[in-house]
Amino acid sequence: MTPLSPSVPALRQAFSDAVERAVVSCGDTIVYIHRDRVHDALAWLKTTPDQAFDYLTDVTAVEYRDPERPLEVVWQLRSLERKADLRVKVALDKAGPLEVPSVYDLWKGADWLEREVYDMFGVVFTGHPDLRRILMWETYAEGYPLRKEFPLRGHFSRAEQTRQALAASPEAHYSLDELSIAEAFHELPKDMRERLRRGERGFLK
Repeated sequence: MTPLSPSVPALRQAFSDAVERAVVSCGDTIVYIHRDRVHDALAWLKTTPDQAFDYLTDVTAVEYRDPERPLEVVWQLRSLERKADLRVKVALDKAGPLEVPSVYDLWKGADWLEREVYDMFGVVFTGHPDLRRILMWETYAEGYPLRKEFPLRGHFSRAEQTRQALAASPEAHYSLDELSIAEAFHELPKDMRERLRRGERGFLK
């Protein structure tokens, strides 16, 4: 049986009852932290020398089919030097505000990850410098596609979805830098444009 990560007792000593529980699942340690202290705990895990979780592997969320279970926000951490992993979760009551603090100030890689969770689940990351949709357009009005109550085919008909997508104005929601990538497509070499149209990836030499 895989034991709990040694980070768990260290967290309990540092944050007392803010550590709600810890479990091992499929060999991975998962520790639940109270929302009010999760940013402090994550900062401690990153900056404390014998923890040194310096790499944020992922930020995501989990919603279960059981409506009584909370929605969980997940941070997957890695200590590159120690080759150690830790999963931190916050359980959010779906009847209350779906809000957690942003960790962009700790790991800049959280930027797009938090935007994706916001876009797909509706979780608000307070303190994020630019929290807006990243997969769906900014005026998308059907809700959050990865929530369990979201219909398989969406709330609107395909015709209405297409109408809304065509009516969206990219210039109103994206920076010139972001749009310049699309605008420069015709300037790329012909063979590269063809590979991109086919969805092929290039190779680094």
